[in-house]
Amino acid sequence: MIIIILGVIVVIVLVVFCYFFVGSAPRQNNITWGVDFSQMQSEALKLNWQENYLALIKDLGVKNIKIHTQWDFVEGKQGEYFFDDIDWQIETAEENNVKIIFVLGMKTGRWPECHDPKWASNLSIEKQKEELLKYIKEVVLRYKNSKAISYWQVENEPLLKFGECPNWYYNDKELLKKEVELVKSLDSSRQIMISDSGELNWWINAGKIGDVVGTTMYRKAWVNISSFGFPIKNPGFYSSYPFPPVFYYRKAQIIKTLFGKEVIGVELQAEPWAHKPFYDVDIAEQEKTMNLEQFKKNIEYAKNSGLSSHYLWGVEWWYWMRETQDRPEIWNEAKTLFK
Repeated sequence: MIIIILGVIVVIVLVVFCYFFVGSAPRQNNITWGVDFSQMQSEALKLNWQENYLALIKDLGVKNIKIHTQWDFVEGKQGEYFFDDIDWQIETAEENNVKIIFVLGMKTGRWPECHDPKWASNLSIEKQKEELLKYIKEVVLRYKNSKAISYWQVENEPLLKFGECPNWYYNDKELLKKEVELVKSLDSSRQIMISDSGELNWWINAGKIGDVVGTTMYRKAWVNISSFGFPIKNPGFYSSYPFPPVFYYRKAQIIKTLFGKEVIGVELQAEPWAHKPFYDVDIAEQEKTMNLEQFKKNIEYAKNSGLSSHYLWGVEWWYWMRETQDRPEIWNEAKTLFK
C-alpha cells in the first residue's frame, strides 16, 4: 500500500512538473508595452520627476503607464488632500492619449510597499481601515471622469506578504474585497485589477476578487537569507528564478479556465535588485542583476510567456542612467519597443 501511495505521489509530481515546466507558450510579437512610474522613486534618484515623466511619453513614446501613488503623500494630514502632482500626471496623460492603470490603496508599490500616513498609526485598527476607504473614495471620485484611466488597480500585490505593512493589513481577509466593492460602487465603468506575484503565488485568490489579474515577472534578484541566521555581511546571494516562460502561460490558462479572466504582465523586471536600494550601490553591483544584455533577455522572455501585455519596471532607473551616468543604452533600447 505504501509503495502504491508513493507511486501515485511521484506520478502527480511529475505531471505537475511537466505542466508548468515543460513545453512552450505561444510567442507574442505584437505585445502592448507599458511602463510603471513612481514619482517617489524618481525623486529618490534625485531626478526632476516631471521631466522624467515627460521624457517617457515624449521621447520613449510610451502610451501605457501604471502610476504608483502614495496615501501618505496625498493625505499627509488627516482629511487634507494634496492632488496637484497626480492631477498633473493624469492631465499630461490625457493630453498625449496615454492610458493609465491607477494603483489605489495603502500598499501601492516601491519600498516600504505600504504607504500609510503617520497620523493613521495613532488610530484604532478599525478607524485606520475606515480612513483608508475614505482615501480611496476621494481618489476615485476625483479621477473617474478622466478619459486616461483604463483600470483601477486596488492595492499592489496585496496577497503577498512583502514589505513593511501593519499586521492587520494581511490579517483582515475581507478588507481587499471591501476596497474592490467600494471602487465598483463609485465607478462601474472600469475593470478592477488585482496584482500578484508571478513567482511566489498562484493567482487563484486574485482571480476570485479582481476582474483582471496582473502578474510580476522577475528574472534575477538578491535573495536575502538573513532570516536563516547566517552571521555574514549582506547575508544572501544573487540568483536567477528557475521558471521557464511557459510557467506564466500555464498559470494564466488556469485563471482563464476557472474564472474567465485575463492575466497581463504589470511588472516586468527592467532594473537592478540588489541587497539594498540600488542607488546606494555602485554600477558594477547594479549590473549583476540588470544591464543591457539582461534587459534584452527579459524582453525575449516576456515575448515567450504567452502574455500579450507587459509593463516594464524600472523606467526611472533608465532615465537616471541616461541623465546622470552617461549610460543611455537601455533607454535607447527601450525606444524600439514603443515605436
